[in-house]
Parts: sequence; structure tokens; C-alpha cells
Amino acid sequence: MSQLKVLVSGGGTGGHIFPAIAIANAIKEEHPNAEFLFVGAKGKMEMEKVPAAGFKIEGLWISGFSRSLNVNNLMFPFKLISSMWKASKIVKEFKPDVAIGTGGFASGPTLRVASQKGVPCLIQEQNSFPGVTNRILSGKAKKICVAYDGMEKYFAKDKIVLSGNPVRKEVVQIDGKRDEAIQYFGLDQNKKTLLIVGGSLGAQSVNMAILENLPSLVELGIQIVWQTGKTNYKEINEASKPFQDKGVHVKEFIFKMDLGYAAADMVISRAGAIAVSELSLVGKPTILVPFPYAAEDHQTKNAMSLVEKHAAILVKDADVKTGLLKEVTELTQNPDKGASLMKNIKELGKPNAAQQIAKEVLGIIK
Repeated sequence: MSQLKVLVSGGGTGGHIFPAIAIANAIKEEHPNAEFLFVGAKGKMEMEKVPAAGFKIEGLWISGFSRSLNVNNLMFPFKLISSMWKASKIVKEFKPDVAIGTGGFASGPTLRVASQKGVPCLIQEQNSFPGVTNRILSGKAKKICVAYDGMEKYFAKDKIVLSGNPVRKEVVQIDGKRDEAIQYFGLDQNKKTLLIVGGSLGAQSVNMAILENLPSLVELGIQIVWQTGKTNYKEINEASKPFQDKGVHVKEFIFKMDLGYAAADMVISRAGAIAVSELSLVGKPTILVPFPYAAEDHQTKNAMSLVEKHAAILVKDADVKTGLLKEVTELTQNPDKGASLMKNIKELGKPNAAQQIAKEVLGIIK
């Protein structure tokens, strides 16, 4: 094969961007000279994250179609036409051997145009309930890599590959890092650690529930590493001051997530697809609080895929005020329950997802 050219599109959120980057890196391991071009949505986080990972990116003028009536919907047809035109120009000039879509607004026009021009396409669906873009594109794709069982409800069975979600390697490599993590966060190595993460933007309902229950949580004799996200950080940092010398460590964002996972004895998290995949690989007792306003309530579906296998605990967003304290207390006082959750969640981890998807990508090239 002459130099391999790979077109990659996906974005809007980290959940679409990081898998796309992980797949590209896995293909690069096989084909060090391959040329990559990413296509994203202008103004979205991929325009910053993809170049930071060392890849070129082009931006389309595209956004989602809102279900409520608003001015943006009037612009949608123009954005779509503009994006189709630009995607067509990109495909024509770049001449890819293969195109990969990981969901998000930009991957719609990009993969549609690529498939029309005879470029073989693969889509990767992170969630247990597929996004609109991937459902529309699935007819054109040669392969569909998924992370959950039962996806033949949405996609043609003969195209589905159960690969798991690709995650950033550096985030889940935690072996032998506990001492470093204890030092990094300034923790007490004799206390159990609760890690709280709400996704990149934080989780307001979880934050407020923890704040309300802080005296009781501290009384359990545990310490807390708490990523609040941007929105609530100032307020929570201020309100939790009386507890900060009792083992409560408040962070706006955890830059070394591997150390967060390495320090943790138990985790409270939203149930985004990538968070769930990371948690399955690090294998910690986990309490999931699905974000109730996610499209088609897909976070609850993601969480249930673990809960049904006794691999995680689910607390509904509406029940966080009492539910979180109850479950953390139970995990603190019942080590057997934690051990059982750890064993079960580890069995669901798919450490070689990116490599498997890369293999599928290379397999569909003519």
C-alpha cells in the first residue's frame, strides 16, 4: 500500500473526540507513515484538542438541530449545505483510503460525502443508545464498532463488532502509582479515599448532594478527592473550607486523572460512555449517577449495562441527596461488597479496544 490516508471525524464532546484520537494513534502504531486529517465542528473543543494531540484538523460550520423552536434551527439548512460543500472539497483534495466517524455533528456530512465518493467507512458508537448521527450513517458504513451488547436493535447485525470503547492509555495505567497519588493530592495513606468526578463540566446535583452530606462523610473517617468542574468550583471551595483540614481536597479539574484513579478506593461518577469504559479498566468500586438530561437518557442505559452484571451501583439523579451517603457508607463498612464490585467491573474492561478498531479499519480498505 502506498502512503495510507485516513480521514477521521467526530467531536462536540470529549466522549467523541478522545476515542477518535485513540483510534488514530493505534493506526499510527501499525502504519507510522500514515497521514491523518480530522474534521470537526468550528468552535467546538475538537478544534483545540486534536492539534494538541498532534493531528491536523479542518472545521465545518455545523451544529445540531434543536428540538425546540429557535433561531439556530433557521440557520440549520444553510449550515448543512455549507458543511456538505466543504466536506466534499476536503474529501476530493485529501483523497482518503478510509474514513472513520465517532459521532458528533461534523461526522454526519464528512462520512456521508466520503461514502458517496466510494471511500470505505467505519463508525464507532460509544454509547449503549446510539446517537442520531451514527444511526443515520450506519447504512453507509462497512463496519460498526460498539461497546455494549444488544446493539443489533439499532444496527445491521453483520456489521457490528463488539470492540469496547478506546480510552486514553495514560489515564488508565495506574499500577504502582498509589504512593505517587497519595503524595500528589496530599492524602493520608491510612485512610480510604473517595474520588468524585462529574465529567469535564462537573455535575451540579452531585456536587450539592456531597456538600450537604459533607459532615457525615467526614465522620465515616474517609478522605475525599473532589473534582467539582468549573461551574460550582468557587462556591464549593468556599463552603467546604471548614472540612479541608479534615481530608476534603477540592479541585476544579484533575489534570492527572491516572493519579485520581490510583488514589481512589471508591468512585462516584456520571455515566458517560468513556467514563464507564475507563472505570471498567481501573476496576474500582463505583457509584454511577447518570445525567438525566442526556439524549435518550443514554447515560442510564450505559450505567444499567454494569448494574445488571453487579459491576456498579446506580443512584438516580433525583435520589442523590440520600442515596450517595447511603451507598458510600455501605461501601466503607462492607469491604466484601467493594471487592465483589471490583472483580465484576474488571471483567467488563476492554483494554485493547483501540487496537481492535484499528484492525477493523485496516480490514475494510479496498
